[in-house]
Amino acid sequence: MKPEKIRNLTDVELRHQEHELADQLFKLKFQLNMGQTESLKKIRGLRKDIARVKTIMREQEAANHKTERR
Repeated sequence: MKPEKIRNLTDVELRHQEHELADQLFKLKFQLNMGQTESLKKIRGLRKDIARVKTIMREQEAANHKTERR
């Protein structure tokens, strides 16, 4: 998922996206442990997407906090 696309999402959509990605990651890890899949590349990609979403959420929170102080 590209950062530009993530930045266009609202707060609620960001939280939902984070939850969806975390759920997908959980399912893939479970499948990996059960020996049903070997998609390490997909797991890495999901982890990076979750990190991107969290980073952008934090950036938006910081920007909102900064504007509230003024």
